This record gives sequence, structure tokens and C-alpha cells, in this order.
Amino acid sequence: MSGRQEQFSGSGAVRHGHELDLHLLQAYLQAHLGNFSGPLTVKQFKGGQSNPTYLLQSPSGSYVMRRKPPGLLLKSAHAVDREFRVLSALHSVGFPVPKPLLLCTDENVTGTMFYLMEFVQGRVFWDLDLPGLAPAERRAIYDHVNRVIADLHNLDYEKIGLAEYGKPGNYFARQISRWSKQYVASETQSIKAMDSLMEWLPGHIPDDDSSSIVHGDYRLDNMILHPTEPRVIAVLDWELSTIGHPLGDFTYHLMAWQMPDFGIGSAGLRNADLAALGIPAEEEYVALYCERTGRKGGIPNRDFYAAYNFFRIAAILQGIAGRVRDGTAASEHAETTAKAVAPLAELGWAYARKAGR
Repeated sequence: MSGRQEQFSGSGAVRHGHELDLHLLQAYLQAHLGNFSGPLTVKQFKGGQSNPTYLLQSPSGSYVMRRKPPGLLLKSAHAVDREFRVLSALHSVGFPVPKPLLLCTDENVTGTMFYLMEFVQGRVFWDLDLPGLAPAERRAIYDHVNRVIADLHNLDYEKIGLAEYGKPGNYFARQISRWSKQYVASETQSIKAMDSLMEWLPGHIPDDDSSSIVHGDYRLDNMILHPTEPRVIAVLDWELSTIGHPLGDFTYHLMAWQMPDFGIGSAGLRNADLAALGIPAEEEYVALYCERTGRKGGIPNRDFYAAYNFFRIAAILQGIAGRVRDGTAASEHAETTAKAVAPLAELGWAYARKAGR
């Protein structure tokens, strides 16, 4: 097992500050979750950066809990009720997500709002080069990961009850404004590249107002693969999902091919021998997505999208840095994550300069 796989995989003891009152929680589940029976034991997953995520085990089964973190939070962040809503809609049409079980808005139970979903048994890969697998299996996995995001963007969100889940149109302008504000609210140091991106991005948005459901953080380590087959059986972590621009979502996913290894989440494929690994090259992967979503002209303005996405992830990670400062970060690896903000911003600004020529 690689260091990254070992660092982020599995569950362990509940971290300090994220403890639960098991008596209250068990009583609530007995009253509201059909067929539940105690006693209840709780562990915390290692990988959660934003919303604390727990493994609940009992004689009646295993469940996963996602809750808002305790403490002072940024406005609109950690909306676990939105996660529950989108999971419910997607599960109803057979999209690969865990089955949502219940939403609890009563903060007296655990201190913050939470929801429960089924525990999905399978494989989670924290290394994008999928060590230990054969090239043919790697290729099949990436092909299915590509198919799943195309399927998501092809869904009619109005038909599945998500017409009011977000505002279609003007997506990039709103996102740039949102993440700029959240970055400033969480700022712990002055980063010139972030200041430059916040100034440059609003004036260079491409003229394409497509809209779809977007996941917002579509990465290999945010999905569970079948235990033995090369296919995605559950996409996780819908905290940043909304009605938005499919190309914003897909090109964020493409950062896997553009990202060096900063020690956060999945290491990038930037310097990997993709042909030897069996992983599709970036251009081939883009062509697969465009074929599946009917984008005959490919994806123009790729440098803008790269600049935007590196800015966006830098702002997200700066939010984690702010929570480290405030003592509310959900991951024991949050300090390492926060150190990636400046280099990510520099990469984004390099793409902006390239696009601006």
C-alpha cells in the first residue's frame, strides 16, 4: 500500500472535537431509521477534509454519516441537506450514488445537522496511477469514470426534481465571485497569484452558457469502485454540487492530468508514463467525453478553464487553512493541504497568462 493510500484510506478513532453523544444518536436512529438496532459503535473516516464523515456500525448494519463540522462556518458552506437532496434525486434514476437513508436537521442530536446513507463496500484509490493494477484494468476504470461524468451532465435535472437546485446560466461569474469572497474571508497570507486571478478571471469568461448538474469535486478518490470489476459503483462527496456549467465540472476533473504532486488528495498524472500505465492521455480522454456528451467542437478555451479551476481549488483549500486557524478543520492532514494554496494559485496564473496571449 502506498503512503497516500495508507494515509487516507479507512477509518479510525473519532478525532478530538468531532465526538458524538452515542446515547442521543442511538435513540434518534431507533426512533427514525427503520429496522435499526443497537448497540452503536462509531469510527471516523480518515479522508474527509470538509464535512466530518463517520462509519456507524450496529447489529442492523453499517451506515455512513456526514455532518456539518462544529464551530463558526462560512456562509453557504457544508450544506449537508443539499447533499442529501441531490443523492436522493440521483439514486432515484439509478445514477451510482450511495442510497440516502435519513436527514436530521435537529442539531440537538449531534450538535450539527447530519444525514445517513448506506455503506458501500468497494475500492477507493488515492493514487491516480492505480498501482498494482494491469494496464487494461486501468484503462477500463478511466473509461468508466469518464462515462459516469458524461452521464451526469446528460441528465435532465428538471425531470428528476432538481430544477431549483441551482441557478442555470452565468455560472462562472457567480462561482468566481463566490470563491473570491470565501478566499478573502479565509485568507491567512497574501498570495499575489490569487489576487491576479481574482482580477483577471471575470473578464475572460467564454461565451457558452450550457447548464447541467455538476458534482463540483469529481475526482477518483471521491468514488468507490466495484470490489473486482473496473466500474464506479458510488460517487461520493456532493457538497459542492449545483446546477452549473458542465465544462467547469469536467475541466476540474481534467486537473488530474495537469497537477503535479502537492501531497493533497490524488497525486497528479502530469509526469506519469500514461501509455505504459494504460491510462488515456488528456486529449483522448477529452475526446471520449465530448463524444458521450455530443460536443462536436471539442472544448475551446481550455487555458481559461484550467486557470479558473486552479483558482477554485486554491480557494477551497484556503477555506481549510482558515479552519485550521479557527480550530474547526475536519482532517488531521488539513495543515499539509493548506500549504498547497500558493503553488496551486501560481499554476492557475500561469494558465491565465497563457490564455491571455
